Amino acid sequence: MKFQLKLKTIFRGKGQRNAGTPENNYEQLERENKLVLSYLAVRKLIGLLGFFLPAILVIGSIIFGSCEKIQPSISNYYHTAMRDVFVGYTCALSIFLLSYKGYDLTDRIVSALAGTFGLILALLPTTFKTPVIPCNIECSVDHPGFIGTIHLVSAGLFLISLACFSLFLFTKGENNPTPEKLIRNKIYIGVAYLMFFCIGILILYFVLPEVSRKPLEPLKPVFWLETIAIMAFGLSWLVKGGLFFEDKT
Repeated sequence: MKFQLKLKTIFRGKGQRNAGTPENNYEQLERENKLVLSYLAVRKLIGLLGFFLPAILVIGSIIFGSCEKIQPSISNYYHTAMRDVFVGYTCALSIFLLSYKGYDLTDRIVSALAGTFGLILALLPTTFKTPVIPCNIECSVDHPGFIGTIHLVSAGLFLISLACFSLFLFTKGENNPTPEKLIRNKIYIGVAYLMFFCIGILILYFVLPEVSRKPLEPLKPVFWLETIAIMAFGLSWLVKGGLFFEDKT
């Protein structure tokens, strides 16, 4: 990615300062160095939080909300004591995606769509079958059903957009990729396929008649499929942030 290329250029520039190098150029390189490192650090943070988000929500709801059971879906944690964590992380990720530049117009469109869908699913919560569920924060009985439908569609499109990030955007790079870049690309592609698989199973689950879904509900299939997809997404961003398989210099 261009940020990684810039980082290499900056590192090559460091240590090459001589009498003919203007002071302001050297300071500019130092500033760019810090900006690129900060950008990579944000990617790592997003990846770490994404990878551990399901566990954070479950454990947090047990500690702070006295939840004894796993919720039916990740989105249901909006209605628990972990609401602020769920909304805060999703909004932070969405804003980062909206500011993502990428390589070209296609990258910017995909990131803008992902950011938009993320904000929608964070601000428009999923609905309950009943007004109050044990260990959940009370929600309004008048909570309109179409809000939950918008949330569900946005959540699906959000996951699809994140999978597209791994499959199409993260795999871009130099014409002569390094061995490490080839390994990273395999991870990105594997992550994307895993996410698409989980999304496909979720779609099949939701189109089943309710009578067919009822026996499966105790197994929490939506929660576990979402968890796998989100952890896969987190892994791809950890790799993109340079935590694993960095190019050897």
